[in-house]
Amino acid sequence: MRLDAALARRYPQYSRSRLQRWIRQGRVRLDGMVPRARDRVAGGERLTIRLEPEREVVHAPEPIDLEILYEDAEIIVIDKPPGRVVHPGAGNPSGTLLNALLHHAPELEGVPRAGLVHRLDRDTSGLMVVARSSLAHTALVSQLQARSVRREYLALVRGTLVSGGTVEGDIGRHPTHRTRMAVVPRGRPAITHYRVARRFRAHTLLEVRLETGRTHQIRVHMAHIRHPVTGDPVYGGRPALPGGASPELVEALRTFRRQALHAARLGLVHPATGERMAWTAPVRADMRFLIERLEEDLRERGA
Repeated sequence: MRLDAALARRYPQYSRSRLQRWIRQGRVRLDGMVPRARDRVAGGERLTIRLEPEREVVHAPEPIDLEILYEDAEIIVIDKPPGRVVHPGAGNPSGTLLNALLHHAPELEGVPRAGLVHRLDRDTSGLMVVARSSLAHTALVSQLQARSVRREYLALVRGTLVSGGTVEGDIGRHPTHRTRMAVVPRGRPAITHYRVARRFRAHTLLEVRLETGRTHQIRVHMAHIRHPVTGDPVYGGRPALPGGASPELVEALRTFRRQALHAARLGLVHPATGERMAWTAPVRADMRFLIERLEEDLRERGA
């Protein structure tokens, strides 16, 4: 088989892309020669790999509080608050979840992407898993690619849906608004399942399950079927105000400045033990307050 495939099978704690990089850098010798990743091996060759400490992350650790639901030597499960950016970038060089993680677990400096295997948008709250070792990172990425990680969200959307359903629409960059995503012909495949949890007069609370994990997937798919997530500043439009709504409900809807989206449940197979594990996290106070006002609106009308 190919050398890089043989290495990936022999050393599952390292990703194939990392092993390919080591081959390109000349760290791998095959029978004393510098090979190529595509060179074939049949067994019996002498293989040497020169390992050196790698600094995967160059961002600074910062003493920022983390809401940790579970942690061990391989993984950390976090309940992310709304407003917290996951990764440093343009406009957010510090104060991110990654900076907080590096302070809490300095060993993440040597893990690919500092252990991040998936992300949440800045204003989406809820559950995230972080890999604490290269082995865990490779295993969790494989689970995500195999679509075996169960990720379930609560989304308060505009309009009343009669029943649940599935949205299948390829997602890519918006053809004219390049900072936005959209359902486009040549995008990446994306599948979102949803079912009705609670129906209000002008809104619906949905339980949403991701089969894929594209950028802004739930927000884009809900907007695509004309039921955008309430409060979404990019895809949501104006707030939906039920006729005759109380001043309290009108105020709650108009002042809710983020997408009403929460990663409520997370399930995966532990990368070291093989145990199936799951966690839940309640919605944040601001989203709970908005849902309570919508419930009051129903009760006032005897619904």
